[in-house]
Amino acid sequence: MSAGELLERSLAYALGSVAGAGCVSLDRGTPCAGWSLGELLDHLDDSVDALYEGLTGGRIGLLPPADRVCGFRTRACAVLGAWAAGPPEEVLVGERPLDTAVMAAVGAVEIAVHGWDVGRACGRPRPLPEGLAAELLSVAQCVVGEEDRGVRFAAPVAVPSRARAEIRLLAFLGRRL
Repeated sequence: MSAGELLERSLAYALGSVAGAGCVSLDRGTPCAGWSLGELLDHLDDSVDALYEGLTGGRIGLLPPADRVCGFRTRACAVLGAWAAGPPEEVLVGERPLDTAVMAAVGAVEIAVHGWDVGRACGRPRPLPEGLAAELLSVAQCVVGEEDRGVRFAAPVAVPSRARAEIRLLAFLGRRL
C-alpha cells in the first residue's frame, strides 16, 4: 500500500471516530494517559495541520499554530486534496529534510491510532481494519524507538504474538485494551 493510500485510509478511519466526539464531554479521559478528550482532539488537529503544511508548503513549523480556525474534518479533506495535487518529494521539519512518503506514513499512524483513542474516549470503540493495522504496525516498528518511550509513547504492552494486527499495533504503542 502506498503512503498516500495509508494516509487516506487512516484519515477515513479517524473521521469516523471523531464524528461521535461532539456528543461527549471534552473533559473525559482517554487511553492516552493524562490527556482529556479535548486535548487529544487538539493534538489530532495539530497533527493533521502539520501534514497539510508539509504537503502544501514543503515545510512543517516547529511551533503549533496560534488558533484552530478549521476543524479536523476540514483539515483532513484539505490533506487529501493536497496529496492528490502532488506533494513535494521532501519536506523540511524545522531545518531537517524528511521524505514526504515517510511523513505521510508516520502521519497515518498518528491519525489512525488517535482516531482509535477518540472512539474509545467517546464510548464508541471502533476496531481498526486489519489490513490498515498491519501496515501501520510495520511503520510504527520502524519509527518508534526506546527513546520515545515515556516521552511520546508508553511502554509496550505484552500481547500474544499471534494477536490480530490491531491488538499488536495498539499494544506496541502502549495502549491497554
